[in-house]
Amino acid sequence: MSDAAQPTAAEVRAAAEAVKTALDRHLAAVEARSGEDDPAVYEAFNQLAAAAEVYDELLYDRYDEVTPFEIPGAEDALPPYAGPEEPNALSVLIRRDYAVVEPQRLLAQAQRIEAAEGEDGPAASGTTHGALGLLFGEFEPDEIASRHKEFGLEEGDSTLWVMAADEPADPGEWLEAPFEQVDPQQVVCRFDVSAVFDDVEDDDDDEDEDGDEEEDGDGDDLDTDLDEDEDLERLDADRR
Repeated sequence: MSDAAQPTAAEVRAAAEAVKTALDRHLAAVEARSGEDDPAVYEAFNQLAAAAEVYDELLYDRYDEVTPFEIPGAEDALPPYAGPEEPNALSVLIRRDYAVVEPQRLLAQAQRIEAAEGEDGPAASGTTHGALGLLFGEFEPDEIASRHKEFGLEEGDSTLWVMAADEPADPGEWLEAPFEQVDPQQVVCRFDVSAVFDDVEDDDDDEDEDGDEEEDGDGDDLDTDLDEDEDLERLDADRR
């Protein structure tokens, strides 16, 4: 990098001050948080991450030095919010991933849906993709999320984005491509769920469980899983 393109000492100092300010705001947000998923804490975290990244870059460009800090996910964090201060509309974008781990359970549930509807014609429940169509056509996504094991599914990662807007979209405006026009700067808050977040906690739990197992002398395991037939009978009783 040429000397002309290097940041000035004043710019580096200003970036350092921005980190201090962001750090104070983050601590204040944490101290005043209303719960585990407080959007104010999430926003303050992103602002701190962005300020630290700018400072680190300027420090390196000017002095060939780096900071000892590493903020998890800073590269993937959302940019600072630039949407309306008082949104008049919002969009909620949700993605949930599942693995089909018990196809026979999924097919059995789809067959019951089909039998209850009593429709004539080729059965859609004979294939996995047909059974999934019946399942998601019969139940709300939130109900499927809460009962996924009953349907032969296993949860994967999930994410929820709340986006602000000045005005609601016109009817049918985005239906052809609902996820293409996503502006990260309009995202008010974002909540992610992934097994990768539990790795460290699981390691700690494993150590505790090892100690508990040494104290158990009988070695008996309790099997709390219902018999598959009983499960399917319960599905009939629970289905709307």
